[in-house]
Amino acid sequence: MVEQVGALTGALPALDLRRDELANIELQLLIDALLRYGGYDLRGMNQAVLRRRIADVMRAESIATISGLQDRLLHDERMLASFLVMMSGGASQLFHDPPFLKAFALHVVPLLQTYSFIRIWIPGSGIGANAFSLAAILDEAGILDRSVIYATTLNDVTASVAKAGVYAHASEADLTASMRQAGLVSPASRFFETTKLQASPVDRLRQSVMFARHSPAEDGPINEFHAIVARGIFPAFNGSIQYRLHRLAYDSLLHLGFLCLGQRESLAGTVHERAFRNVVPGQPIYRKMR
Repeated sequence: MVEQVGALTGALPALDLRRDELANIELQLLIDALLRYGGYDLRGMNQAVLRRRIADVMRAESIATISGLQDRLLHDERMLASFLVMMSGGASQLFHDPPFLKAFALHVVPLLQTYSFIRIWIPGSGIGANAFSLAAILDEAGILDRSVIYATTLNDVTASVAKAGVYAHASEADLTASMRQAGLVSPASRFFETTKLQASPVDRLRQSVMFARHSPAEDGPINEFHAIVARGIFPAFNGSIQYRLHRLAYDSLLHLGFLCLGQRESLAGTVHERAFRNVVPGQPIYRKMR
């Protein structure tokens, strides 16, 4: 019998040629399972981004196959929560990308100061580190008390983690260094309660940030904004959802409002390219002109 099975196996197509197909099947089963199990919808995500994030989770958890990952996600609530946070993207460290934050403080904040009340939207905010980093910049500029930051994420689990507002940092010295590079001059203690390896925003910052779930694939505008900081959210979705996102951002911005994208992102070739003007050389910061 062993010899017969061995002969049959030798006649089958090489497994190497079928691994990609198998991975595609496993991925589709995972997407379907999460949608049916908890309503977690990954169908509109860019496939390359989704596969890369899944591979990162599997590597971190020493899981060999997507099927093995699916089994863990359906039977381990802690693992599922961690996975959903990873899928949501967004910076996980305070003052990520200091050059952008400094450009925002120098070129956008002075114009925001001319408004009596300021609304900012951060779609795809992940666990909220970018929201509280912006809140600190607004606070130092003296306009946080008349500002509200709407920080939305793809699922309720990530929104709950963001509301907790606990962020790891290598050291207090590194946190301070990132703040200085972002243009802040106040001490970290003005904005955060810190321990050796963690920082949490003070109540003043927490009260200025509203966390909620928002699906770019399904949900419409939530308000009219003076600035939308959508860094990394557009490339995370496929072409049809990207188109919807661009329309959503355009419809949600007030005239002369600001749209901030991630590094290596651009409005070139998009449906609303001519409606915006880049206002900061070297940074994807645009202003809605019409």
